Amino acid sequence: MADRQQTDPAPQWWSRPEGTAEGRREGVPAPRPETGGEEHVQDAAPTAGKASTPAATTQDLPDPALEGPAVVPTVRYDPWGAEPLQVVDRGRTPRGIRLWQVVALSLGTALLAGGIGGYLGVLAERQSNTRLELPQAAAADRGRAPDSVAGIAATALPGVVTLHVRGSKGSGTGTGFVLDQQGHILTNSHVVADSQEITVTFSTGESVTATLVGRDSGYDLAVVKVEGVRGLQPLSLGNSENVKVGDPVVAIGAPFDLSNTVTAGIISATGRPVTAGGDKGDGSDISYVDALQTDAPINPGNSGGPLLDAKAHVVGINSAIRGADKDDATRQGGSIGLGFAIPVNQGKRVAEELIRTGRATHPVIGVTLDMDYAGDGARVGDKGEDGKPSVVAGGPGALAGIRAGDVITKVDGQRVRGGDELIIKIRAHRPGDPLTLTVLRQGRESTLKVVLGSANGS
Repeated sequence: MADRQQTDPAPQWWSRPEGTAEGRREGVPAPRPETGGEEHVQDAAPTAGKASTPAATTQDLPDPALEGPAVVPTVRYDPWGAEPLQVVDRGRTPRGIRLWQVVALSLGTALLAGGIGGYLGVLAERQSNTRLELPQAAAADRGRAPDSVAGIAATALPGVVTLHVRGSKGSGTGTGFVLDQQGHILTNSHVVADSQEITVTFSTGESVTATLVGRDSGYDLAVVKVEGVRGLQPLSLGNSENVKVGDPVVAIGAPFDLSNTVTAGIISATGRPVTAGGDKGDGSDISYVDALQTDAPINPGNSGGPLLDAKAHVVGINSAIRGADKDDATRQGGSIGLGFAIPVNQGKRVAEELIRTGRATHPVIGVTLDMDYAGDGARVGDKGEDGKPSVVAGGPGALAGIRAGDVITKVDGQRVRGGDELIIKIRAHRPGDPLTLTVLRQGRESTLKVVLGSANGS
């Protein structure tokens, strides 16, 4: 609709600056109705000059019921007008939080809480692990009774050594123990047989080279010596005659090269006739031992080690074990609870002779035995070696009245079941010791007194 001039003054309740009025935009509410007269301005043009100042007073609006149909005001919107005609654009109407926002916020919160919780959990676990303390017995006195296995081992271990031997036929391991401050060490003859190099290792781990002093295969004993070693701790020697069946014993050695191994058991028998060796075939290397039997575990490598009583005194030298029969499919190569030790009384005498002269002497009765005899007892042969008499003329047996064909059944009242047992019983004594032999001749028993002679060992 075109603008047209209006002669009446502009309404006094609003003002605007100079310029041409624009048409009212669609959707903009109309200004409040005139209060000063019956005629309303539809399109008003501004008056030139200064804007007028509001001065009129407000009057009551006419009652539509009395004056007739109402006229809808069409006053143009003035953007510079005073409130409440002015419309302010306040942006979009705020909306509620959408579902995806809730999910995203929840997920982020959960991840953050999980991360923090996991970190705190790991930290708490680490701290709790470092502070974890399980129930434990309080520290106690580390000492042990001298007669306990631990006490015996503590006393004896410093004097026990491990021997590593190298020879033309290979190398091997054995055990020995210190005899004196001069460095003499007692071991088994079969440990150092055919030795070219001997190394001795002490319980402290120190190793030195040793030299062979002497050995005797008949007793299966040998002595080696170390030089320049200070602080040696010799073991105390006991008395094997005091040993009784059932006495507790401790064995120390290097089974399978496991040095300083301690095992314990009891004396399960005494006076066991044991023969070992015989690899040469002529019998010169056979060992005859009137042994102490023990169930203390003894294995290869224990040979030459000490068998100790409850006072940590040496009562035997561990030398042999009995395994299962060779024909047994379940044959056990190690200990089955049958170990044998040379009585220390015999070991002491042989060691003294080896240290003194390098050789040991054997007690003899001067007869040749029939080793093929299958009866009970030891039978004197009809002939000796090389066709010589079986009873040496002028020897201890001849002087006692022993004759060829006699069967010796007892030595000092102890039963003898074969030639090996007779040799073992004799070698358990010293040369010069007297013995009482029970002899069976032509079905009649008699007793003979014999003084043992001496012969050089092998």
